[in-house]
Amino acid sequence: MSEDVRKNFASDNVTPASAEILEALMRGNQGNVSSYGEDHYTEQLAKKFGEVFETELAVFPIATGTATNSLALSAIVRPYGSVICDHSAHIENDEGGAPEFFTSGAKISTLPSPQGRMSPEALQEAIKRNKEKGVLSPPFQALSLTQSTEWGTVYPIKTISALSDIAHQNGLTVHMDGARLGNAINHLNCSPAETTWKAGIDILSFGGTKAGTMAAEALIVFINERTKPFLSAIPHLIKRSGHLWSKHRFLSLQLLALLEDTLWLKNCAHANKMAKLLVAELKRHPGAQMPFDCESNEVFVVLPETLLDNLENEGFSFYRYPTPGGVPGKLVRFVTSFYTRTKDVEALIEAINK
Repeated sequence: MSEDVRKNFASDNVTPASAEILEALMRGNQGNVSSYGEDHYTEQLAKKFGEVFETELAVFPIATGTATNSLALSAIVRPYGSVICDHSAHIENDEGGAPEFFTSGAKISTLPSPQGRMSPEALQEAIKRNKEKGVLSPPFQALSLTQSTEWGTVYPIKTISALSDIAHQNGLTVHMDGARLGNAINHLNCSPAETTWKAGIDILSFGGTKAGTMAAEALIVFINERTKPFLSAIPHLIKRSGHLWSKHRFLSLQLLALLEDTLWLKNCAHANKMAKLLVAELKRHPGAQMPFDCESNEVFVVLPETLLDNLENEGFSFYRYPTPGGVPGKLVRFVTSFYTRTKDVEALIEAINK
């Protein structure tokens, strides 16, 4: 096996930044510019994102995904309220209580969903039960959807629209955790607008880090009658939480470079392509079982424990997950990225087959 094989399939956070991002940072690392987001790079962002999403919007660069999700929710949910999301959602399982902290105590309420995709029927029933409980239960004030989902699946646009319609009819604002939005867009072969605001999304956590930035996400508010009332509060929430960078240009430079020449979509398309290559080979393996459809760059597969031990001994990295009851073997996740090469996937497959 070649010595330069990239064996870390644990996450798309383990990669270096795209070369284009670093080049943009170096070009922008010249001279004095205004601080705290008053620079000309940040001023370009709303126009650039507006072109990408084909609508009027406000954009706020944030360094981390956790802060982006949590700040978005803090803008649309009161401390006595609740956010409803899928049982597997990042805001419930992987944010260390940050959404509750940023919202000053709002509750995260979850629905178990097959393949990580909430159904409109389940949402409607949950909202009905929540209303029936009155003051005994924190009222749902926001719906949060993850696209792509935590299990590597993707919401069809019509499902997002149906969920958003139900939420809006019941007074909920709709948030999308788009940490892997570009991967979903590639799978759906749609425009960024079609799977977001055109489908009813009000506020978006736009994922930059997994798509190639060093440390830059974006909180995007699509301007409509539902979002106008809380829009002016967001800059204050960002400052209050310590997420207003003084040298703000370095966040904006990364995002501008990511949007330039659709770099983010190209990077995500390559990651998806590498995942499909891995899936095609895994499906031929007699000991492999795949409990979820692979529609992005996350590949979940159940493999024998001894095989996984051998992979780790050979230096491959991946995450282990709780395995569905009665299924022999161990559920693991392999994640591909823009940094994954065909030969890296082939090396992994060779090690699995061995």
